[in-house]
Amino acid sequence: MIEIKNVSKSFRDVDALHQISVEIKEGEIFGLVGTNGAGKSTLLRLITGVLQADQGEVLVDGEPVYDNETGKQKICFLPDSAYFPVNATAKTMMEDYRVVYPEFLSDRCQKMLEGLGLDPNRRIRGYSKGMKKQLSVILGICAQTKYLLCDETFDGLDPVIRQTVKSIFATEMLDRDFVPVIASHNLRELEDICDHVGLLHKGGILLSESLDDMKYSIHKVQMVLRKPEDEEQLLAELDTAWKEKRGSILTVIARGEEKEIMDKVQRKDPLFAESLPLSLEEIFVTETEVAGYDVRNIIE
Repeated sequence: MIEIKNVSKSFRDVDALHQISVEIKEGEIFGLVGTNGAGKSTLLRLITGVLQADQGEVLVDGEPVYDNETGKQKICFLPDSAYFPVNATAKTMMEDYRVVYPEFLSDRCQKMLEGLGLDPNRRIRGYSKGMKKQLSVILGICAQTKYLLCDETFDGLDPVIRQTVKSIFATEMLDRDFVPVIASHNLRELEDICDHVGLLHKGGILLSESLDDMKYSIHKVQMVLRKPEDEEQLLAELDTAWKEKRGSILTVIARGEEKEIMDKVQRKDPLFAESLPLSLEEIFVTETEVAGYDVRNIIE
C-alpha cells in the first residue's frame, strides 16, 4: 500500500501540494484526476521518491520511499513525455531497464514489441508519439514492479491499443501483486478501468473514494415541477451540488441516496421526473465548481 500522509510541497513561492493525505490500496486500480496545475505530476514524483516532501511523509509498503533504494525498486514511473537517449532503440532500452529492474522480462518485452509491430532495432526518435507511448507502457509492464505509476498513459494511443493496455493491466492484477496508478485528464478512460479515484484541486484532495461509492452518494435528477415555489422548497430540502434550469426542465445533482432524493422529488407531485446516469466527468465538474473552479465565470 502507498500512504501519503499530510504531504506538502512547494517550488519557491508556488504551493504545488498542501496537506495531501490519501491511500492507494492493493488490489485496486487508482485513478488520479485534477484540474490543470492541481499537482498530479508532482504527487507522482513524490511517490517515486524523485522529489522529497517539504512536510509529511510518503510510505511505500510501510517504508519511506525517498532515499530508499529498496522502496524505489518496487515502483516504475511512466511520465507524460518519456525521455529516451538520442540514439536509443527499443533493444537498448530493454538493456537499460534490465540494469535498473533485475526482474525485467526481456523475452516478454520482445514478444509484445513484435505483437504491436514495433521494430526493436529502429531508433526511437523515429517513432510516432503513439509508438513511444506504446514502448513506454511495454517497458513499464515488463519491469515487473509492484507499482506502476502512469502520467497520461493513454494520451496518444489509438482506441485499439488503449483497450489492449487496459486488458494487460487487468491480467497483471490477476497474475501477480500489481497496483497501477493512472493520472489522466481523460475521465472516460478512467471510468472504464479504475476502482478508486482521487480528485486533486489547487494542490489539495477534494475527494478520494471508490468509484462505486462515489456514484452511490451523488445523483442527477431531471424534472418538471408544477409551481415555482415547489422548486425553491425542493432545492432547500436537497443537498444540492449543482442545478440548471432550461425552460420548464430543472436538472439537479444532489448528494445522498437515490431513493431519498427521488422521494423528496415525488412529494412535490412533478409533471415529470427521472434519475439519470451520472458520469465521472460530471462528478468532476460538479465537485470542482463547488470548490470555486467554475469556467462559466470566464465566458459569461
